[in-house]
Amino acid sequence: MNQSLAAPRALIADDEPLLRERLERLLAELWPELQVVGVARNGREAVALFEAERPEIAFLDIRMPGLSGIEAARAIGSDALIVFITAYDEHAVQAFEQGAADYLVKPFDEPRLAETVRRLQQRLHERSAGARLASASEPGGEQPFDGLLDQLAARLRASGVTAGPGGPWLQWIRASVGPAVKLIPVEQVSYLRSDEKYTLVVWDGGEALIRRTIRELAEELDPQRFVQVHRSVIVNLHRVVQVLRGPNDTAEVQLKDRSELLPVSRSYLHLFRQM
Repeated sequence: MNQSLAAPRALIADDEPLLRERLERLLAELWPELQVVGVARNGREAVALFEAERPEIAFLDIRMPGLSGIEAARAIGSDALIVFITAYDEHAVQAFEQGAADYLVKPFDEPRLAETVRRLQQRLHERSAGARLASASEPGGEQPFDGLLDQLAARLRASGVTAGPGGPWLQWIRASVGPAVKLIPVEQVSYLRSDEKYTLVVWDGGEALIRRTIRELAEELDPQRFVQVHRSVIVNLHRVVQVLRGPNDTAEVQLKDRSELLPVSRSYLHLFRQM
């Protein structure tokens, strides 16, 4: 922990080269001790850079190609202090004022970045003193980091702001598989099935439990690819092989390379009328 205070490290992720260069230059002036371990052009590069270098701080642009800053933050989790960079007004990031380290609204100036540096230094001091990384130093108490990400995604959608080039849809699912944390590409997911608190993610590489509800996931997955067919089941339409009709307007769906049959309740049967 003392090492983090003596030589803190950061990554910068933004798809605008001029902004990356300006941010790195200003950080060198305002915080000479800070080491920028690398820059990324998109969210996937940011996650890979974080996994390789494990810096204490990540500056993430919310809108990046391939993987948005929100999804990159989900992958990084509370293992680093997150500073979001956005081209939109402060109302789009109000959910983070008590949870994330900070945010910068483009075009940010040197005084605003200096305030961010002070907040980051305070957070690093708290962590070195044994405080939990996700604890908020501002009034209002703490909130789970994933919950704060959900709030930001919802606010962006409500404001008509997309979190990525193709919309605000979830592109990766973060799940613990044994001792490792995996990023599961949503296109590899066959289906999701939940109970009250946990959801089973079944994908090409296996299965994993995540602590997210079907309702939450249904709001974040691309409806052109994923549909809810039961109160506890979401399926990938690209994996549907056939629908077997049952009594009383019910059915079961069979997916590619899967032996199990998944229930389709009456209220969702209309989705397969043309099949």
